[in-house]
Amino acid sequence: MIPCKTLEGQRVLKDRSVALTAHQRSVFILVDGKRSVDELLAATRAGGVTRADVDRLLELGLVCELSRSAAMALDNSRRLEAKRSGRSLEERYDRAHPVALMLTSNLGLRGRNLSYAVTNAMNYMDLLALAGRIRDAVGDEQYAMLDRLMND
Repeated sequence: MIPCKTLEGQRVLKDRSVALTAHQRSVFILVDGKRSVDELLAATRAGGVTRADVDRLLELGLVCELSRSAAMALDNSRRLEAKRSGRSLEERYDRAHPVALMLTSNLGLRGRNLSYAVTNAMNYMDLLALAGRIRDAVGDEQYAMLDRLMND
């Protein structure tokens, strides 16, 4: 099973409105819709996280199981990306996200909604969905650097 955060889970992660144990919080932070429960448990084993902690997050509705078709599509996109450039979607996101934040934060008040959306972009696909708005806001010249980082 591959767990992913729900919208409620993303909200709770930010505002801490649901009391979670330290074990639950540590595994909850690592849930990204890419790693299986076994991988998450292996990564947090030293901290004492158990399957019961993951099950509790499911019960609270903070995470849900990624559908089999979505998991297969994600796996196929990863393989395609690996063939295309050698950089994964995660690597592209890690390099492009700070640049997107810089570009949108330089817009000041007129770009605050876009800057907020970029701040909340959790992965490459979220950032890609905002790319057109970023280009429109900052212009082609400034956008070129972000485009190279996202699409090389």
